[in-house]
Formats: sequence, structure tokens, C-alpha cells
Amino acid sequence: MKTLFVTATLFTVVAPAAAFASQNCPDVPRDQWMSDTSITEKAKGMGYDVRSIKAENGCFEAYALDKAGKRVEVYFNPGTGDVVKVSGED
Repeated sequence: MKTLFVTATLFTVVAPAAAFASQNCPDVPRDQWMSDTSITEKAKGMGYDVRSIKAENGCFEAYALDKAGKRVEVYFNPGTGDVVKVSGED
């Protein structure tokens, strides 16, 4: 019974994350991705103070401070540099 509960709980947590990646981050071949530097410069041009950036679930994920100094995670389309999602904003 515990195994079933644990499995169901893990599925509930993991499935939305997988759905987010597939719905919002297109399947762009790695050789067509923008560089980390290009994404960082684009984010800076939008007013974000980028602290770090990494590839996550088919997107670039930037950890940054917004114009108000709040910590945010900004997800970018790796091929176009368009913002897919911003989390952490009120």
C-alpha cells in the first residue's frame, strides 16, 4: 500500500513538470540553441540582473533579480530567446 501511495505522489509531482517542459519549451536541436551569453545579454536588456543560467527541461533557466530586486526564475526558448515563463514574481 505504501508503494502505491509513494508512486502516486511522485507521479503527481513529476507529471506537471514534464508537461510544462513539453508545452512551453519546443524541441529545438542543441546545435540551434542560442549561446548562454546571448540569453544572458537578452535578459539584461529586459531589466534582469542574471546571477546564473542553465539548461533545464529544454529551456534556458536564468536565476536573476528583477527590476524591483526580487529573485525570479526566467525560462527562455533556447532557439528564439523568447520568455516562456517567469516564476517568483508577485
